[in-house]
Amino acid sequence: MHPFVPGCELACRRKRGRHAALVLFPVSLLPHVAHAEEAAAAFTLPAVVVTANAGAAGASSPRSVDPNLPATVETVTRDQFSQWNVVNTEDALKHMPNLAVRKRFIGDLNSIIAVRGTSNTQSARGLVYADGLLLSNLLGNSYSFPPRWSMVFPDEIARVDVVYGPFSALYPGNSLGATVLISTRMPKRFEAEADVKAFTQHFDLYGVNANYNGSETTATIGDKIGKFSFRLGVNHLENTSQPLSFATLARSSTPAKPGDAPVTGAYFYNNQTNAPTAALGVNGEGIEHTIQDQLTLKAQYDFTPTVQGTFTLGYWSQTYNSQTSTFLRDANGNPVYSGKVDIGGYEYSIPASAFAPSLGSNENWLYGLTLRTHQAAGWNAEAIASYYDVSNSVARTANASGPGNGPGVVTYGDGAGWKTLDLKATWTPSSREAGWRNHWLTFGYHYDDYRLSNETYNTANWRDGAAVSFANAFGGKTRTQALYAQDAWRFLQRWKFVYGARYEEWNAYDGQQAVGARGLPYPQANQHHVSPKASLSFDVTDELTLRASIGRAYRFPTVSELFQGQINGSSIVNNNPNLMPEDDLSKELMAEWSHWNGTWRFSLFQDDVKNAIFSQTDTTVTPNVTNFQNIGKVRSRGVELSYEGADVGVRGLDVLASVAYTQSRILANAQNPASVGKYFYRIPLWRADLAATYHFDERTALTLGARYSGRQYNTLTNTDTNPDVFGGTSTYTVADARFSFEPTKRSEIGVGVDNLFDARYFVYHPYPGRTFYIDAKLRM
Repeated sequence: MHPFVPGCELACRRKRGRHAALVLFPVSLLPHVAHAEEAAAAFTLPAVVVTANAGAAGASSPRSVDPNLPATVETVTRDQFSQWNVVNTEDALKHMPNLAVRKRFIGDLNSIIAVRGTSNTQSARGLVYADGLLLSNLLGNSYSFPPRWSMVFPDEIARVDVVYGPFSALYPGNSLGATVLISTRMPKRFEAEADVKAFTQHFDLYGVNANYNGSETTATIGDKIGKFSFRLGVNHLENTSQPLSFATLARSSTPAKPGDAPVTGAYFYNNQTNAPTAALGVNGEGIEHTIQDQLTLKAQYDFTPTVQGTFTLGYWSQTYNSQTSTFLRDANGNPVYSGKVDIGGYEYSIPASAFAPSLGSNENWLYGLTLRTHQAAGWNAEAIASYYDVSNSVARTANASGPGNGPGVVTYGDGAGWKTLDLKATWTPSSREAGWRNHWLTFGYHYDDYRLSNETYNTANWRDGAAVSFANAFGGKTRTQALYAQDAWRFLQRWKFVYGARYEEWNAYDGQQAVGARGLPYPQANQHHVSPKASLSFDVTDELTLRASIGRAYRFPTVSELFQGQINGSSIVNNNPNLMPEDDLSKELMAEWSHWNGTWRFSLFQDDVKNAIFSQTDTTVTPNVTNFQNIGKVRSRGVELSYEGADVGVRGLDVLASVAYTQSRILANAQNPASVGKYFYRIPLWRADLAATYHFDERTALTLGARYSGRQYNTLTNTDTNPDVFGGTSTYTVADARFSFEPTKRSEIGVGVDNLFDARYFVYHPYPGRTFYIDAKLRM
């Protein structure tokens, strides 16, 4: 790719995200600065202007992607997302092409990436790194196992790069969807910053009509003293969500009996399959009140001009309380939580646990060590080790509805986590060697170990009681080792061939289930595969580049997909220890055209995934069994068009725009034949995005954004014909806005709104209503 950055005056005035992303190659990953300069001397490239920095004033250049990466890369920088309504780290991705984040409220832990042919419940098909440290929670593959975004907060981010597809040997098969590379910034001088945000939303649906409020406070301090630099940050978030789930029953046709209690307050609607349904109250996760605290410390030392070491410490804790409520009232106005009731002359039976509340707490730690060299040419090396530890995890749920402190269950998830080790060596030719017959080489080794432990006990007092008797448990481990090599070869003057392969050996072991006094172990599982990759690019002109890429990837099963379940007699059910890895063949054709005020990208892509892993019902056996199964084949193909420009039409107007069409169909599924030929789960046919920021002057800016998501299905058989209700997955268009003003060089005030027109839309759960923001920032 050969992007063009508009004139120096404009570039010096404010940084351009994508253009800077494609011409800044920091030494923290590979010695690509030398490579970029040498390649410019050896080949005919378009003129570029490199901006002064990619973070706040005084921050050092951030880590970036390999410039020889054989894949589509989209980038957003701090200067760009600072003009958006960003509270949590994942908000920085909100305007990426053909990508969406399933974020149900501010502070939601279950924020999953959906991109191209990967849905927002397939969390193991995405990778998230922060400065090379793995944040992806590959203990499972669902909304319950999102990336640990909380180990980074937005104010410390310099840039975010999103790599589409599994076309590089540098990343494991979990890159099948996308790889997110977060780069944080380090100071070059003393700096301190404080940021305070407040937000509120109004939400009305069924029997709910209320305001829900929250706030966030962030403080950071950093300095560079000789060869040593550090950055310390703390963050406190408190928020109350809108209702996330409702207790529902199918509309009854059974006449009420004399003993049924007459009640009022139910709301009737047609559910996602158009079946008449009664909404009885707020249940499940309910209205979640969350308090979260973060601490991050990054310390860096330059042992020599070319050898650098970094230590990272991350801490995150949360307490939450899921409040439930019933809409139902008896003749005296008292709340009704359970039993047989009379609603409109018909009988309904409400389970005792229908409105059971819950609460919990957890603590997480991240430790990381990095050692790297950054020679301008020749050999360089990098070693990254990380350890993620869930030191405390407690979830408490009542057995019955109501405000009391009666019996319940308590679940402990302490001891879960993962360890990783990455070793990498690179070769970059010197300026004397650089030419169109030279190679840029990468070799590496990867190791990871994931462990999951889950134990549930009965307790007499669900809110604060001690564990009384053992109920059930499950756990297990997976381990992956990999070797990879990749070469970027320039041949002729305008051609580049990037090819490589990745060998992965995967093991699952120590899996077990227990219920009461009965425990059963799982057999071990082993798999090994080689994933070849290749990409050929041609610079048609200085402004136009064409590229064809192909890559195979194997996504291995996670601990919970294999081992989570229960025991029935002497058999283990509701899991699948015999899962095969997902086998993907991805292809992409890309054209990128850079011109005077921006860059256009056009991509055609196709993913053919054999043995796709998904939780479904096996309808070929009686009784039906629902668990994680291998779906024979899923094909996703589509087209993307994206544009990023500066001074578009008028001076000061920056635009990000994209539109994408994706068709994802099930081609083979022996366990559920009715799904064959149907659209795959939660892949919208269309996605479109627009973010326009107008800089009135150096200190004032206004951003308007819009996001569209088209028709998608919440069932594999596509029977959800009424998607825009609770339980469905909506087609939606939402608009956002933000106005920012800097009274001085060291202060900033912003006001904004998300969901400007208060659209009511759903991802099974309701998304937030119209949300207003106000924030103030001071810096030194």
